[in-house]
Formats: sequence, structure tokens, C-alpha cells
Amino acid sequence: MIYLDHNASTPVRPEVADAMNVALRELGANPSSSHREGQRVRAAVERAREQVARLVSARADEVVFVSGGTEGDHLAVIGAAWARREQGLSVAFAAIEHHAVHGAADVLEELGWRHETLACDADGRTRPEAVDQLSDATTVVSLMFANNETGVLQPVAEIAARARARGMLVHCDAVQGAGKLPIEMDALGVDYLVVSGHKFGGPKGSAALIARRGAPLTPLFRGSGHERGRRGGTENVPGIVGLGLAAELAAADLPAEIARLGELRERLERALVAAVPDAVVHGARAPRLPNTLNVSFPGARSDHMLMALDARGIAASAGAACSSGGVEPSPVLTAMGVPRELAVCAIRFSLGRRTTADDIEAAVPKISDAVRAARAGATAGSPA
Repeated sequence: MIYLDHNASTPVRPEVADAMNVALRELGANPSSSHREGQRVRAAVERAREQVARLVSARADEVVFVSGGTEGDHLAVIGAAWARREQGLSVAFAAIEHHAVHGAADVLEELGWRHETLACDADGRTRPEAVDQLSDATTVVSLMFANNETGVLQPVAEIAARARARGMLVHCDAVQGAGKLPIEMDALGVDYLVVSGHKFGGPKGSAALIARRGAPLTPLFRGSGHERGRRGGTENVPGIVGLGLAAELAAADLPAEIARLGELRERLERALVAAVPDAVVHGARAPRLPNTLNVSFPGARSDHMLMALDARGIAASAGAACSSGGVEPSPVLTAMGVPRELAVCAIRFSLGRRTTADDIEAAVPKISDAVRAARAGATAGSPA
């Protein structure tokens, strides 16, 4: 299998798996215990906190360990909105945000908040001037660092500056960007930033919310004083150890991997456009993550394509929602103004640390063959 789905999840790095195994065997005490064994575990947790902080140029005491990107987004958006509820009951997020942020907004809506949407352009970039049109009741603005489907980078620093000038708090979902590009929290000017370990060689179920010093945050989980009172629950020590080491390794690899993956992505993009001349690359004119390619093959519906790709040994993803009743286009591509007939044919290829030039060379004829099969299947009325 040629694995081109690293934006969905990355394989755990061997060094990380080894460190987690050691933690499982040797760090069995509760890190909140005052005895020697407990404090040894606490030291491992705090070391991981420093490793995660360095990945995004933050301070260790700003790192809050959570169970995943979804929890991190919910804690930031809901926790910040609740803390500022006396100032207004409205939050805003970009049209191209991840479902986790939409879910947090849904929770707030059930509690009496309303939400506003920041529009994007045809390249998938959120418009900074949209912040100026938000209501005065808006207390929290959410904008991802890089879109998970197209890889398009967002103007976070400019939007954050506009929002904070109006007294708004800013949350950034950096789940797809962390470990792929350099991130400096202070340079972005955001109050909350979320990263997730399984996107850069760490374990699933271990992530972090970085909350700027002084930024208000009402905890979602209560009943204990864990994580300096910001997130209740005994820490997932093996997962945290794995997250910390994965962050350290990713930071060390960044310069080389940015260049290598960028070259491989460009090679894949050029070859696919040459092999399938009517292919449409989404976000091609905007700055993108070096590893991400989102492309539509007209006439090859995404659900048919994924089946055809899998049969040929290619793992990829689609932003469209597939069901027995058909295919619904990706909300991200819809927000970009991509026509429905093209949006339902979009496939995301995302490269990673294990992706090689040989993988790209081998993948291109398989993908173009899958396009032919999916188109033939659509003509015949059944999947390829």
C-alpha cells in the first residue's frame, strides 16, 4: 500500500513507540502523587510539556494536555466564550474550519450563543476584512492555521491583529500545521492554539491546547485541579510522553522535511495534471502545506475513486461525504465556490515522512488508471 493519507493520521515513529512502552512499563504512578514514584512520573509529564511548547515557540506553563484536537478546539472555543459571556454571546469562525470547531459552535448555539462566519476567497484563504464586519457581541474568533483538505495556509496573524484590536479572543486550530511548518504562537498573535500528536508521528488520543498566559479559559472537565485547573482528569502519561517526543523529533526534522515533501508534492501534482489534463488542483494559487494536494478529476466521483485507488494499493481521502443516497460535496470546497459537480470529485493526497520519490513514481500511473476506472464505472452506473 502506498500511503498518501498523512493528513488523516501518521504512523507512530519507532522512537515514540519505544518511549511509550517504557512509560507503560515504568511510569505507573499517578503524577499528582507526592511520593517519589509519583514525582518521577510528574517529571516525565513536565518534560513533554516543554517539548510541545518548543514546537510552537510557546511557554511550558501555557501547555494544557488534552485527548485530541477535537477536545482542544472545544476547550478553547467554549471555554473562552463562556469566560467572556458577560461581554457578548457571539463567536465567529472561518467557513473552511474543521468539523471540531463547527461542533464547538453548535454546543454554544444550544446554550444561547450565535455564530458568524468568515468568508473565504476562491483560493480558500479567509478574508481578513471579514473581521471588521463582525458584530460587537463577538468575543471569540476561530481560524485554522492550514486547511486540512486543501492545505491552504490562512492569514492568521493579520486576522488575529484585527480581532484583538476589537477586544476579541483568537483561537487557532493548528492541528494540520504543527510539525509540518514552523509555528510561533506569539508571532501569530493568537490566544489559543491546538496541536495533535497523531498528525506528526505521535500517538492518537494525545494532544495539547496552548493557552496564552492570562487568556481566560473556563474548564469543560471539573472536579479536580489537574493541568493547573484547566482540564480535569488524571493525565494520559504514555500518550503525553509520546506526544512530547514526537514534537521534539518533528521540530528537528522540519527544515529538511519541508523541502523534501514540497518537492515530492510538486512532482506528484505535475505528473497527475500531465496524466489527467482536465484535473483541477484546489488552492493551487495560494500558499499551501508542503505535503498536501487536493485535486478533482471531473467525472470520477470521489467515492468511486477511493474504491478504485484502494484496489490499486493507494490510500487517500476525500472531503465529500459519501452515503447510500449519493455524495455531498466538501463544505470547504463549497465555501471556495467550487461547482458541485467538481467538488464531489475531489481527492486529497497527503505525503509524510515515509513517502519516497519511488512512491510518487509508482503512484501516478495507478492514480490515472483509477481515474479511468472510476469514470468508466460512473458511465456504467456502478462503482469501479
